Amino acid sequence: DGLAYVHNDLVHRVEGFDIIARNEQVAGQVGLISGGGSGHEPAHAGFVGDGMLSAAIAGAVFTSPTPDQILEAIKEADQGAGVFMVVKNYSGDIMNFEMAQELAEMEGIEVASVVVDDDIAVENSLYTQGRRGVAGTIFVHKILGHAAREGKSLAEIKDLADKIVPNIHTIGLALSGATVPEVGKPGFVLAEDEIEYGIGIHGEPGYRKESMQPSRQLAEELTGKLFEAFEAKAGERYALLINGMGATPLMEQYVFANDVASILGEVGLEVAYKKLGNYMTSIDMAGLSLTLMKIENDAWLEALESPVKTIAW
Repeated sequence: DGLAYVHNDLVHRVEGFDIIARNEQVAGQVGLISGGGSGHEPAHAGFVGDGMLSAAIAGAVFTSPTPDQILEAIKEADQGAGVFMVVKNYSGDIMNFEMAQELAEMEGIEVASVVVDDDIAVENSLYTQGRRGVAGTIFVHKILGHAAREGKSLAEIKDLADKIVPNIHTIGLALSGATVPEVGKPGFVLAEDEIEYGIGIHGEPGYRKESMQPSRQLAEELTGKLFEAFEAKAGERYALLINGMGATPLMEQYVFANDVASILGEVGLEVAYKKLGNYMTSIDMAGLSLTLMKIENDAWLEALESPVKTIAW
């Protein structure tokens, strides 16, 4: 309600539901929705607006939204051309979005979806079968939102989604755990001088703990894992997203960005697009994630650069 109040020039809350929708839907345009547990703000409500999402569904903290809420968001977003759902790879999310899709199709609304699994840290973790969906999801919202605004069909958006998702990889680290309000204590505890590589956005475990290192060493660890995942080669073009987890000052994010920049320069990767800030957080977790997207098509870059009217992009 507070978000809808402050940003009522752009969005509103759908009455009776935990859904934030854009004020101006466009007839004949494919609707684009996303959602997930709360606690990751500004994701996903911050990306509702012209050029990005039509609506976002907020579940309880770190809990998937229910099928009835998702169904209502599909109806809100449907402008006669079908609705596309961006789903992060968590078992609860997948199950509930699929159920909502079936309910919507029974009501005659055409629905398609993509599952984002950009986190390369661990293959299976709490909540997931396979890789988790994390901050790279924001690039998916942006590129598909541009395609919808350009008048692309549901089938064309599905095809585009299936091409971009495998080209997005993310890895994160934490300096402290997140405190879920109902639980009242952090999901995990790190010593004062300890960090954990590869944590998830719900505080799921990562792949290694070690004592705190200077930013340059952290950057080397995360970029190294990403280079491996991409089999990156000099001359390739990438989009870069440095994402704060909620309690890491922007100053520290920029220090990290400077180290990432010099590493990318040393290996000869071209950064065609870059973004930094808190986009998909984990309540009060201190830490950050690093996302790289391989730009295989000029149209993807054009989509990232296109202006939008949202709260948080």
